Amino acid sequence: MKPATAPSALKVQAALGERFEVLEFDASTRTAADAAAAVGCTVAQIAKSLVFRAQGGRPVLVVASGIHRVEEKRIAALVGEPITRADANFVREATGFAIGGVPPVGHTTAPVVLIDEGLMGFGEIWAAAGTPNAVFRLTPADLVELTRGRVAAVALK
Repeated sequence: MKPATAPSALKVQAALGERFEVLEFDASTRTAADAAAAVGCTVAQIAKSLVFRAQGGRPVLVVASGIHRVEEKRIAALVGEPITRADANFVREATGFAIGGVPPVGHTTAPVVLIDEGLMGFGEIWAAAGTPNAVFRLTPADLVELTRGRVAAVALK
């Protein structure tokens, strides 16, 4: 583990400011399980970023607990329009990052942000930071503040 050096991770560090530290690992943090193993937390504490495309073309970012699958119908209802899963090109264009390293901040286009209520019970969580091996630690309250996201029930029950 070391401070960020990759350009994409440094972009996230700049978006976060000095309150947070982006860390890079030798091991992959691309999946929630990989990230949890690298940082030494539970998979549930990983705040994974999922990008969808609203019918009108706007990106929708869902930040969910690493143990949850999200319910797309519920997300569409919360956004107020149909959504589809975003392909890799849309994700990179809308966020500026590749799948596997999409952070909750620093996007090219400001997304609609929904935050899984399942993350709110943790003292700390970890989120991707621009590359498949970079993450940063924050609290659920920090996540809401940084993203201006709406906390909602997005997980499949």
